[in-house]
Amino acid sequence: MPETKALTRFRLAGRIALLLLVAAGILWMVLHRHSLDAEAIARTIATVPAAPLFFLLAQLVASLIFFPRTVLAVAAGAVFGFWMGTLWAALGSVVGAMAGFLLARYVNDGLVDLESMRRFGPILLRAERGGWRAVAVLRLVPVIPHSLSNYALGLTRLDLGAYALGSLLGQLPMTIACADFGAAGETLASGKAGWIEPTLVGLAVLVLSVAVPRMAGLRHRAAVSHPTSPQGGEGG
Repeated sequence: MPETKALTRFRLAGRIALLLLVAAGILWMVLHRHSLDAEAIARTIATVPAAPLFFLLAQLVASLIFFPRTVLAVAAGAVFGFWMGTLWAALGSVVGAMAGFLLARYVNDGLVDLESMRRFGPILLRAERGGWRAVAVLRLVPVIPHSLSNYALGLTRLDLGAYALGSLLGQLPMTIACADFGAAGETLASGKAGWIEPTLVGLAVLVLSVAVPRMAGLRHRAAVSHPTSPQGGEGG
């Protein structure tokens, strides 16, 4: 049918346009990465009247172009303070995660078959079966880029609500730590007292966010290496 072919071509053109737009954003970020530090971002956000909304928009765009969300969380702590900075950084990270997730799902639309991906397919299928818990565990691994996990998990059939919940819980420890560092740094820069305690809290949360996934990985490897003997097996 002519209308069906025209609609198919329109959707294909839309997907290509989105990919080109994201690629252009990534290129821009790479070219300007040296000037996109937390301090410069905080100064820019502080000059905008609707600062929280501007920050959420910046977080959404950053999630699509592989810009570290931790840098924005530090900037949020510096501009909004610890509590509100944590709130906006956590909300922004979830908004950005959902944007990348939905973009990958829209562009993919069945083009990629996870079962045919020998290396990453099984990992994504396990995450799909694990729901929000699997997403939270993946988010706790600091070496996995935020944008990459958004796009990769968008290829699965994960429910959007479960994905958002898992992203929020998994990203929260690092978000708290970074917002705390930002707030403490702003307090120190302004010459006010009371920056030591927030810094120690941020360090403690940061260590926890790194230690938890490593401990879980060690426990999993130990369980695989020494499986529990079933009842009724050979006795000693």
